Amino acid sequence: MESILGYYLMPHPPIIIPDIGKGEEKKIEDTSFACNQIGREIADIKPDTIIIITPHATMFSDAIAISDEERISGDLSQFRCTNIKMEMQIDKEFNIKLGTACHLEGIPSVLVSTDLLKRYNVDYELDHGTIVPLYFINKYYNEYKLVHITYSMIGDINLYKFGMEIKKVAEELGRRAIVIASGDLSHKLKEEGPYSYSPYGEKFDRELLYNLERGDVLKAFNMNKTMVEEAGQCGLNSVYVLLGTMEGKEIRGELLSYEGTFGVGYGVMKLKREETSKSHLKDLTKNKEEKLERKLRSSNLYVKLARENLNYYFSHGKSLEDISSIPDELLKERHGVFVSLKKFGHLRGCIGTIAPTTDSVGEEIIRNSIEAAMHDPRFPEVSEDEMNDIDISVDVLMDSEKCGKEDLDPERYGVIVSSGVRRGLLLPDLEGVDTIEEQLQIACDKGDIDFDEDYKIERFEVVRYKEN
Repeated sequence: MESILGYYLMPHPPIIIPDIGKGEEKKIEDTSFACNQIGREIADIKPDTIIIITPHATMFSDAIAISDEERISGDLSQFRCTNIKMEMQIDKEFNIKLGTACHLEGIPSVLVSTDLLKRYNVDYELDHGTIVPLYFINKYYNEYKLVHITYSMIGDINLYKFGMEIKKVAEELGRRAIVIASGDLSHKLKEEGPYSYSPYGEKFDRELLYNLERGDVLKAFNMNKTMVEEAGQCGLNSVYVLLGTMEGKEIRGELLSYEGTFGVGYGVMKLKREETSKSHLKDLTKNKEEKLERKLRSSNLYVKLARENLNYYFSHGKSLEDISSIPDELLKERHGVFVSLKKFGHLRGCIGTIAPTTDSVGEEIIRNSIEAAMHDPRFPEVSEDEMNDIDISVDVLMDSEKCGKEDLDPERYGVIVSSGVRRGLLLPDLEGVDTIEEQLQIACDKGDIDFDEDYKIERFEVVRYKEN
């Protein structure tokens, strides 16, 4: 007999609550109707435990957070609403078994308490990503315990496996459980939305919902990276966990509503496991291995050298010394080089040189790839086990030239600011750096230079090489 009796995707717009919307909520009545429908359905199921995955509680970069005190409470006062409050009992027995299962499977997770969060100067509380969906459930039913989970950027396969552990624990405990993936879709549907408009926004929403309706887990995990990054969404990782709880069967989704009235996509869906057995994990794992092989085969000379050097380092404890086999293209010129490592789309290390410090670009890559992996003070050392999840890029810096602020362009030019011996550099075309002022401020911060003091400005272009 199934322990998990319902699977849902729910949005979390505070404006949908009348005390906050003050009439505006009527513009998304379909969303409200669908959420109420789920609330009534859950009341009929009468679950012992509701498991909710949210993007908006305290998030750790390296571990899934599981709230683990006897109770947890919160309100919507940050949205100028003080009368919507919740206090929920936590299913601690579920948490303990889930935490143990994750430890045994090597899935990074942490049981979160008030004392732990105090170290990070944040509160142990319910977030709006949890309160808004539960608002529609608690209208009809509240005789349940809560498992409150905040996803982490530990990779899509790990999130899926975490969902599988949720399923196993529910079965072992015999819990009548419900799983809710809390998440809004693209925030870039309109110019007047919370973020600037992107044509990728509507495309992302349409593709994700279509894939879920059809139960195409592999396609849901393999949507275009640029589209996913540009969509400005917060629901996909919650969905990865939700899908993991459904492992072992074919699945189908029923879209109850979709609206983008305020420039944000609100999708409400219920999903179910079919009778046909199916291991999506096998497909996902095989696909990941094939993608890695394709990436390695198609890599350009620059990033290929960086990866080969790191692999050699992990095998021999030192960097490549024999450069005789390095292609001439990498040996005939001298430039500064930055090597950047990203894991699951997030920076994992970046070290470089403004001007050449060796006899060739190839030797700069060898030197700086090790520095980025092992000696970037912002991050712990990269381990060999991480290498399959890391994407490498190499920036070859062209000669810099003096300029004024008006000559800068954050997309085209990197910038160097200097005042005396202090110096700060920022590469071009970085996510989240859209204006000259932002670029200069960050470069000044890196060089410990006051933004308002007099400093020299230089600009430079780069040739960027990425892994496909």
